Amino acid sequence: MLGANLTAIALMPRGPAVFGISVDFILFGLTLLGVAVFHHHTLRVALAGLVTITIYKIVFTGFKTGDGAMGFVSHVGHEWVILANLLCLLTGFALLSRHFEQSQVPMVLPKYLPHDWRAGFGLLATVWILSSFLDNIAGALIGGAMARELYRAKVHIGYLAAIVAASNAGGAWSVLGDTTTTMMWIGGVAPHLVFEAIIAATVALFVFGIPAAIKQQRYSPILQRARLHAHVDWMRVGIVALVLALALATNVVVNLKFPKQADHFPFIGVAVWLAILLSLRARRPDWEVLRSAFKGSVFLLSLVLIASMMPVEELPVPTWRTTFGLGFASAVFDNIPLTALALKQDGYDWGFLAYVVGFGGSMIWFGSSAGVALSNMYPEAKSVVQWLRHGWYVVVAYVIGFFVMLGVLTWQADVAHRPRGQPVSAAR
Repeated sequence: MLGANLTAIALMPRGPAVFGISVDFILFGLTLLGVAVFHHHTLRVALAGLVTITIYKIVFTGFKTGDGAMGFVSHVGHEWVILANLLCLLTGFALLSRHFEQSQVPMVLPKYLPHDWRAGFGLLATVWILSSFLDNIAGALIGGAMARELYRAKVHIGYLAAIVAASNAGGAWSVLGDTTTTMMWIGGVAPHLVFEAIIAATVALFVFGIPAAIKQQRYSPILQRARLHAHVDWMRVGIVALVLALALATNVVVNLKFPKQADHFPFIGVAVWLAILLSLRARRPDWEVLRSAFKGSVFLLSLVLIASMMPVEELPVPTWRTTFGLGFASAVFDNIPLTALALKQDGYDWGFLAYVVGFGGSMIWFGSSAGVALSNMYPEAKSVVQWLRHGWYVVVAYVIGFFVMLGVLTWQADVAHRPRGQPVSAAR
């Protein structure tokens, strides 16, 4: 199924092709393979892939924005808002997660949690809920910070995969929880149509959450007592709340009042950093975490920029089968351009699409920004083989969640959810 859908995407080459597959896609595939194999050198592999593909396109094929070096400059100028937002969010939320850890809130949680696997599942459910109205990067990092304390820094890779999956599943059914669902909202898709994805997202949470929590409990049992002399630093808690509130408010205001301007300035990322700077006098951030966060950000931005240069002009004809395949594609291909193409093409059942592009990236550690952010906190997670070996239930959860939703709602490809050319305000 996945191969058929990726082939359908790749069989539209601009320039040289091998066996009908564009050389662009072959180079991108080799880059992803290098990331998977040389997981201790992911940044170097990603940068090498970016440089190679950029030179190839400058010399041979050009870009949608023009040919040669100037075409590349114009292309980066077209993508800079997405790149800047990701950079600001990944680095800003890394500082936020350290504020949350240092607030000592995780240290007092054992007073209120069960002392078995249910606590681990409860943490995943908390991340799922938080990510429905916060950015999924923040949800994953807060979950990672809680897990570090509750499990004495011994967090299983399978449980890390579940934290990422919980953050992505929680954002998949809310127009505030993920960039892709926000794009649908801006593009005229009614929020209640996206909300339908809650069926699949809820089923998926239980499918991957329970085995992940049991595995983590066996690997490193949860703390049964709160740390002695642990006192909550409410000032740091307030800083975390300020950052999240300002990011959320900016997201809502920009999308409701200034949707066109959102394509020209990284409002949410700047809002996060503005809140951090405003809080400097109250508490000093742990600037040391920026080094690893920045390296991880450059890695993700390299893959996102490569993906944006791929000659994908359209997606396969919308059916439930092709939509199901897009979930696997989003694990290796940036889900933002996939969503943009789907909105342009039209004809999808938007609840299904929200689920597959939102949750699909959880299947590989670099398949989503939340996965990259959490892997910066836990570098041992940067292995595709180990991620799939220990987090296999995320893939199973994706499949089961999709087909449960298909059985409950059925596919509605022929229903005109969003008439072509309709203004956003009218569609709402």
